[in-house]
Amino acid sequence: MGDTQKYLERAYQDLRKMEGNTFDIFTLRKPRDIDEAQAVAKVISKLSPFTANVLEAELIHILNLIDEWPRGAKWLRQDPDFPDAVLTGVGDPIPGIELKMWFPLATEITARFRETQAHLLNHNTSVAMIAWLPEFILYGQPKIVGIWIDDALTVAQARDIHYHSPPGYLVVEPEDTTARTANLQQRNCNGYKFQGNAKQLAEAEALIREWGAGFRTYSLDLEFQERVRSLVRQYAYRLDTNFAKMDRIEHTGLERFKTEIMNRRIHGRTIDEWSRIIDSANPAGMKAIMDLQPGSVDRPPPSKTLG
Repeated sequence: MGDTQKYLERAYQDLRKMEGNTFDIFTLRKPRDIDEAQAVAKVISKLSPFTANVLEAELIHILNLIDEWPRGAKWLRQDPDFPDAVLTGVGDPIPGIELKMWFPLATEITARFRETQAHLLNHNTSVAMIAWLPEFILYGQPKIVGIWIDDALTVAQARDIHYHSPPGYLVVEPEDTTARTANLQQRNCNGYKFQGNAKQLAEAEALIREWGAGFRTYSLDLEFQERVRSLVRQYAYRLDTNFAKMDRIEHTGLERFKTEIMNRRIHGRTIDEWSRIIDSANPAGMKAIMDLQPGSVDRPPPSKTLG
C-alpha cells in the first residue's frame, strides 16, 4: 500500500506541473471576423470529446517520460477499461488513474463516474479532473488551466451518498461476476428512479421504516444490497441515464475545484466571465476575444494530496 500511494503521489505531482501548459495536438485558427467568432462560439464545446481522448494519451505519454519509476514499470492506457491509466510492473495493488476532462465553457462537467466502491477499497486508484481551454478561448492550442486529483473511493462514496434516497431513488451495485471472463465482468453502479403510483410509494416507504434507520445510509453490505434489489423487483423503477454525472455528486473537493476554476483569471477575465461571453456570443465579447494577447493562468494552491 505504501508504494502504491508513493507512485500515485509522484504521478500527481507531475500532472500538476502540466497546469498552464499548451499541447500542440491541434491548433484552432483565429476567426477571420466577428461573425465567424460567433459561429465558433456556438460549436466550440463539440471539440471537447476529441480533445479529451487525445489529451489522455498525451498525459500518459508524459508520465512515462519520468525516469523515477521502478525498472520495468510503465504507464499503460486502458481505454475503454477502468481506470484509464495503470502503472504496470510494480506488483499489486496496481496503481491507476482515471482521467476526466472538463471544458469549463460547457454547461456542466459531463463526465460520469459509475465504478462500484467495492473495487476501490484498496485505495490504489485516483481520479484526476483536468480542466482545459483553447489558449485564446476560441482559438489556439489546448491549454490545461487546472488539475484536481483525489482517491477514487471518495468520489464513489460521494456519489452514492448523494443519490441514495430510498424509495424514491436507489443506487444498485453490480452483481457478483467474478466467475465470468474479463469482458463480461460488471463493475458499474446504476441509478433507478421510482415510477410507481402514490399507493405503491406509501407501501415502499412503510417497508423501509420496518427495515430501520440504518437503511437510510448507503452500504455495500450484502443484506442491504439485497433489500435494494427487492425494491426494484417489487415496484416500478426506471434506469436514470444521467446517474453519476460528476457535476452533480457534490464531492466537497471537486466542488471547491469547480469554483476555483470558474474564478480563475485568464487574459484579464475570469473563466466564468468568458463562459458568459461565449453563451451570449455578443459582438463586443467576440471582439474582446479577437483582441486577445498571450496571458497567464494564476495557479491555485495544490489540491488535497494523496496519502
